[in-house]
Amino acid sequence: MALRFTYADSDNVGLAVGAIVFTVLALSLGDALIKRISAEFPLWQIFVLRSALAVPVVIAVMKARHGSAPLLPANIGWTALRSMMLTVMWIAYYAALPHVDLSAAAAVYYTLPLFITLFAALFIGDKVGPAGWLAVAAGFSGVVLILRPQAGDFNAYALLPLASAILYALAMIVTRTKCRSESPLVLSLALNLCLMFAGGVASVLLWLWGPPGAGLESHGFLRGDWISMGPRQWLAMGLLAAAAIVGSVGAAIAYQAGPSATVSTFDFFYLAFAALWGFLFFAEVPDEIGFAGIVLIAAAGIIAVRR
Repeated sequence: MALRFTYADSDNVGLAVGAIVFTVLALSLGDALIKRISAEFPLWQIFVLRSALAVPVVIAVMKARHGSAPLLPANIGWTALRSMMLTVMWIAYYAALPHVDLSAAAAVYYTLPLFITLFAALFIGDKVGPAGWLAVAAGFSGVVLILRPQAGDFNAYALLPLASAILYALAMIVTRTKCRSESPLVLSLALNLCLMFAGGVASVLLWLWGPPGAGLESHGFLRGDWISMGPRQWLAMGLLAAAAIVGSVGAAIAYQAGPSATVSTFDFFYLAFAALWGFLFFAEVPDEIGFAGIVLIAAAGIIAVRR
């Protein structure tokens, strides 16, 4: 019998909000680390090694908490679909970055709460209401103020972050409707296995059919050769694995426990944390307009809670 995870009939909004805020905290730290090491690691090596470190930890925690419970999800098909959507989401987003300014790509990607709210209303009957739409609009406005993308930045490749936002929104709707009884640890395990598989397949294909002598410097983040690993590189992978575990488990808990529209509003807190890490690690200081955007994001969260 598959391991199942059951919430009370009513939503636990406090748990959902706490889980998503802690999740974006961990993910923003992980992304700051990826920004630091992206000049030396290819994406597929990060996918494989990060998940290879995360999978044994997730399995060990599952066995410690649930004993002999099987690792398979109760709904294998829906869990696999969710994992594939999230994997393709990250591949699409990173594939756009060489061709789209980061500010433009991030602005397009952070339309995802709009899609989550829309899909939640269309597919699962969530009652959004004027306050819910106001919260999403305020959060998205804050993102635009922080990033301020130029109209000229948008090109055909900007459709890839848009596709990422849609895939993430659909994955969270599947989490809410079809995978709500799954253990977050099972969902985390499935996602990490899918990421590791995708990274491994891409690495093998590039090794077999990539240009002769292709290297990281000539082909960048998506097509670079694997690098040799030393203590510093393994430490980086360990930290990324920890962030991945928190991120995958936390997102599952949040969207299982709370209304999708409310939880998605708090996804915007990623930008506030990113601004903090940018200041601490990269000496990036937001200007007055950027600070106003952070305030708008915080206001959106308050509106969502009051709603």
